[in-house]
Order: sequence, then structure tokens, then C-alpha cells
Amino acid sequence: MNQLERVFHQLKPFLTPERCDKINHHSHQSSDFILPVLEDVYQFRNAAAILRSAEACGFHKVIALEKQNVFDPNLTVTKGAETWVEVEKMPPTMETIMQVKKRGYKIVAVSPEKKAVLLPDYTITQPVALIFGTEWEGVTEEILDFADETLAIPMYGFTKSFNVSVAAAICMYEMKQKLISSKLDYLLGEEKRLKLKIRWAVNSIKSGEAILKKILDDSQYEGFQW
Repeated sequence: MNQLERVFHQLKPFLTPERCDKINHHSHQSSDFILPVLEDVYQFRNAAAILRSAEACGFHKVIALEKQNVFDPNLTVTKGAETWVEVEKMPPTMETIMQVKKRGYKIVAVSPEKKAVLLPDYTITQPVALIFGTEWEGVTEEILDFADETLAIPMYGFTKSFNVSVAAAICMYEMKQKLISSKLDYLLGEEKRLKLKIRWAVNSIKSGEAILKKILDDSQYEGFQW
């Protein structure tokens, strides 16, 4: 049993059997192959709806680029998704987008500009960071210029754009279906899955962070990172 397994094993007594079963089950469905990146989303209902959609699709990490607005989801809308989805807040700079690219992600801006590929025609060949712009302006020009590709959702009516949370839900769901039907190894590896289970366990336990800290104070976990 490695360190990650031991830590989760020590957290299990604080979980109900039902919650433990859910964590084990859903961790095996989780993927970070699609990484939603949200550019200064300012309406809390949109922020919440995006988290909810990401969790429903099994994508349990979102990056929020905070410029003028704090990414603050409405908890009555998330339906508990904030317990399961990790939000990494980062500065809204090109250095951040470059960091995401260095993590191995193709930068794909959701925008009809720059000879965009239509969503139904898009083929996933590697991990994708999906960049969603602000509610009014869309993806900034600087990111559009840097992006490896742009992606557009087909429109069939007079209205030529979706609300950002709707656009995110459509893209994430369609990407999930593409992954399921592909031969890509898109699910989390064992180490990432164990780290996810620990985070979910901590978030599920009252005073979970304090309990985790007490566990990690044991000398056997010296230098432990998760």
C-alpha cells in the first residue's frame, strides 16, 4: 500500500459506507482530458452552472481566470458540484495559458472566429483545454491568436450565440461523447485517481482538512505531496 492509498484508508472511517462507495465509483469515471478554462466569468449563476455541467460530464477540474471578477458560484445552482470539482484560480495572463499548454493541453478557444472547426466535426487527438470567454466579449483576441484551434457550435436560428454556461455544457457533453466512442486512454491514472479520492473524502468530512492535517503529521508521511 503506497502513501496515497494509506491516507485514503485512514480517511475512510470518517465516511459513510454509501459516500465511500460513491467516491470509489465516480473516481473511476473521472477525467482531466478535457479542461474547461473560464475567462473572467462574472455572473455567479453562470459560474455555478458550468461547474455543475463539468461534474455531470465527469470533468472534475476547472481553471478560472480572474481579472475584474471573482469566480464565485451560486451554491443553490451547483447542486453540490463544488464538493467534487476543483477550481484552480489563476491570473488572466498569457503566461497562464502557456502554463496550461506546457501541461500537455491543446489550447482550443470556443469561438466562431479564426476558421473555427464545427463541434460535431471536431476530432480529439490529445488533452484539450477549452477556453470560454466572458459573457459579452467572448474569448479575448490575444488568446484567439495564441490558440492552436478554435471551435464553434453550429447555430440554426436567428440568434448567433449561446449563453456561456449553455455553450460550456454543450461543448463538454459533446466532448465526453467523443471520448467515450474513441480509443483514447482518457480516464485518470491510478495516482491522480487516488489524489482525487482524498480530496473528495476531505470535502465530504466535517473538519476534513483538520483531520487530513492530523493524519499527515505522522512521521510516515514526511515529504508527502498530493
